[in-house]
Amino acid sequence: MNCVIVQQWVSVDGFLAGPNGERDVFAAVQDFSASEAHNMALLKSVDEVLLGRRTYESFAAFWPTATDEPMARQVNALAKTVCSTTLTEAPWGSHAPAHVVADAVEYVRSRREQRCRTIVWGSASVMRALFAAGEVDQLELFVAPIALGDGTPLLERGGPPLPLRLRETETWPAGVVRIRYTT
Repeated sequence: MNCVIVQQWVSVDGFLAGPNGERDVFAAVQDFSASEAHNMALLKSVDEVLLGRRTYESFAAFWPTATDEPMARQVNALAKTVCSTTLTEAPWGSHAPAHVVADAVEYVRSRREQRCRTIVWGSASVMRALFAAGEVDQLELFVAPIALGDGTPLLERGGPPLPLRLRETETWPAGVVRIRYTT
């Protein structure tokens, strides 16, 4: 059975970004070595990365040439799927291109019986659609040591609650806390 893992960086008050998309969550972290080590181990068991169009565009501009980044080799080698209604192709530098699908929920449901692990990075709209459809198995939050007060929330305002079961926590250097839940 397919396992869908959503991984997000958030502020302590639950925002993915500031009110104008500011990346203060990342700026608050002085040392990413623990998250990199965690993801390098996790990616050994992941079969694909699922991205929205905007996250894909940001990642495709960075990862294919980020040879000095510890995770670059794994990220570039991993299969990628981009959820977009506007893209027809999704190149990834000199690496294999990403597969493009129009609907994240339909795509995940079509793969449910396969034995693979999918990780969703960033991509708030993809993440929210998958949560709304009940298609997320795990939520992993990396909580940065900053409160933003306003911004892009993890879930859409006014939506239904998302019951979670705590499975694991870990405190990392630089004041980051990793929290893993199942849905």
